[in-house]
Amino acid sequence: MLSALGIQARSFAGSASPRAEVFVTQAPVTHDFDSLYGEYFNFVWRSLRRLGVHPSWVEDAAQDTFLVVHRRLSDLRPDASAKAFLFGIALRVARDYRRRAQRKQAQSLDVEKEISHASGPYERAAKAEAMRKLEGFLNSLDDDRRAVFVLSELEGMTAPEISQALGANQNTVYSRLRSARERFVAFASEGASHG
Repeated sequence: MLSALGIQARSFAGSASPRAEVFVTQAPVTHDFDSLYGEYFNFVWRSLRRLGVHPSWVEDAAQDTFLVVHRRLSDLRPDASAKAFLFGIALRVARDYRRRAQRKQAQSLDVEKEISHASGPYERAAKAEAMRKLEGFLNSLDDDRRAVFVLSELEGMTAPEISQALGANQNTVYSRLRSARERFVAFASEGASHG
């Protein structure tokens, strides 16, 4: 009866009385594809866009990301961060999509979608300008720094989560983040002097 519940009793030879030790085994946490899709689709979409996927391709890239997730769902360890797992896949998909794009084609954030929640024309204009500046900054970064900056500053992930998502050492994550932040300060200062 106890073994059916995942509890085992053992007696030890040489003891005056048999001792029972109880071991409770828990079923591993499994990740359900439908739940992951529902909970993290917007995160994947934002990540792909911020990683430079052209607005007209983001929906396709998101679907491609989740196709890979569906195939690799068994690779997601129960103790692992689902967000980090998804970002790692989205990062590779984004790189593939950017390679397909023409290098000289101007890529802009989907400003209209991003600013649609602003209340008035001045707020929408200010938000549109901020989005263009953010895009310009993100495009100035190499892929590694861009990924770390997006995850930390825009998605609020911790260094251990970023490390897991990118398969990089935490010290490397910190180094890339520090470098990206320094570039951001320089980029913002340069923009302020021209504005």
